[in-house]
Amino acid sequence: MSATGQPDRWQPRLIGRALAFLQSVATPYRRIIVIFLLASLTLMVFFPFLEQRYTQAQGPRPTLYWGMSGPNVWLVQQRLSWWGYYNGPLDGWYGPATWAAVRRFQWLNGLAVDGVVGPETYAALGLGWVTPAAQAAAASGYVSNDVWLLAELIMGEAAGEPFIGKVAVAAVVLNRTRNPRFPNTIAGVIFEPGAFESASNGQMWALPPTPDAIRAAELALAGWDPTYGALYFWNPTKPVSGWIWTRPINMQVGAHVFAR
Repeated sequence: MSATGQPDRWQPRLIGRALAFLQSVATPYRRIIVIFLLASLTLMVFFPFLEQRYTQAQGPRPTLYWGMSGPNVWLVQQRLSWWGYYNGPLDGWYGPATWAAVRRFQWLNGLAVDGVVGPETYAALGLGWVTPAAQAAAASGYVSNDVWLLAELIMGEAAGEPFIGKVAVAAVVLNRTRNPRFPNTIAGVIFEPGAFESASNGQMWALPPTPDAIRAAELALAGWDPTYGALYFWNPTKPVSGWIWTRPINMQVGAHVFAR
């Protein structure tokens, strides 16, 4: 419509030219074009509905970080692409381009800039974090996201360590969140590229957390720090960077050395 409320004259001409083009195309190709146009129109009409149903059907969305893949990564890429933060392929893989786009989105929207998609970033993107049913289940005794992430890291880094060694690993993560040289969220610290071997290679997801791992995470979150402020830990029997040995060592627990 024009500004006067009258139909724009170019619309009939455009429709007529489109019909003339279709008539000029050979019949088999014409069918392909029509099918393509109909499929595109169907996707445009029904995708918002399907996305809403998908969101409602899910429980808690997984925390997304570098190296992950799947439909939730695709949804994040799509939103970032719509809003001009991401111009890479919508391939469902959380690679460096997606990581950089997430960080830029977080920075420009006043979020913690850690490159990790958690509840706050999901909400800012307009993607629900949990459904009401999932919230009710969590209230009935499910472990919190922070406890679960710490417990998973404990399983990857210290599954065979004594209990105090498990708490110590979780304490290092929490100490980093309070240090300006590191991300200020638990997920950001754990999934910072190259920070923890078990997060980089996926080993932290190999086994479900044991009750000991969950309890160790809870105690660390409650304030127990047996490392006295350590920011690093490593196994001295394994090859490590020479730089790490320049850090002041606080203690050793089991197979790990803890340092500031």
